[in-house]
Amino acid sequence: MEYAGEWVAFDQHLFERQGVLVEWFPGGPNALATSIMLAAGEAELGYVSWLPFLEAVARGNDQMLIAAVFPRNALGIISLARHPVTRASDLLDARILTPGPPEAIAVNATLAMAGLPQRWTQLAAGFSPQPLLDGDGDAYIGFDTNQTLILERQGLVKNRDFFFSAFDDIGFRSYAALLATTREMLVHRRQDLIAYLRGLMTGWALNARQPTLAPRLAVERYGADLGLDPAQQLGQNLMQIPLTRYPDHPGRPRLALDRALMEGPMYAGARAAGHKALPPVDRLADFSIVYEAAAGLPREYL
Repeated sequence: MEYAGEWVAFDQHLFERQGVLVEWFPGGPNALATSIMLAAGEAELGYVSWLPFLEAVARGNDQMLIAAVFPRNALGIISLARHPVTRASDLLDARILTPGPPEAIAVNATLAMAGLPQRWTQLAAGFSPQPLLDGDGDAYIGFDTNQTLILERQGLVKNRDFFFSAFDDIGFRSYAALLATTREMLVHRRQDLIAYLRGLMTGWALNARQPTLAPRLAVERYGADLGLDPAQQLGQNLMQIPLTRYPDHPGRPRLALDRALMEGPMYAGARAAGHKALPPVDRLADFSIVYEAAAGLPREYL
């Protein structure tokens, strides 16, 4: 469901209407990193996480951020009543179940922002919170729009039987679903990128107006072989729709990047995580392209 905007855009032919054809490649833990795909010319756009993107740029990849689907990040720490983890200091000496490297990076960045040592035990886990229920760890890194819904469907009550603490709220502020491309693409095919963004913005706008469409598309078409739960997918979509807008800037277009947020809290988190020689933010992000795309859309799609 985190790609609801794309599914609606594909279903409604929104990219084609903007004059661009889109080929979609699946990602996931077994796929090559987006930065590698971009550098190799195997993809022209891709979703990245903040700190891994900075690492890719530091290694010499000339890549740029152009949009962010979720200004508020739903990634956080899920814990049970027997061992609540609700602040950065609760991470110390904890056994934490993590689906992959990006989640571990978020833990370390949160500790660094709080001035605490990176003293915790990482335990491998999949995308189900069941190992947490089985007592295999003290906490699980997951999404408020996903794994918490699974727990609630099992009868557990949030803030009583289990707790969720977003990294955004305990020290490490970041976007979710950052869209990256190469500088060469920005220079030579800017209009294609603008067309893509218009289609994607429209897809997310229609998803907010028709929240039952994307879950059906995910279950029946784009994720048909994943065994997705229709009720869970709908619940996830309803929870994530508000996360696509800036709570303090409701009139800002969907997908827009915020310079102050990036230069402030996000750069602070990166420095705390060890990225000392950060370039000027304009070398990492194009803040105008979303607004150029928005200029070609009806107001109700912004």
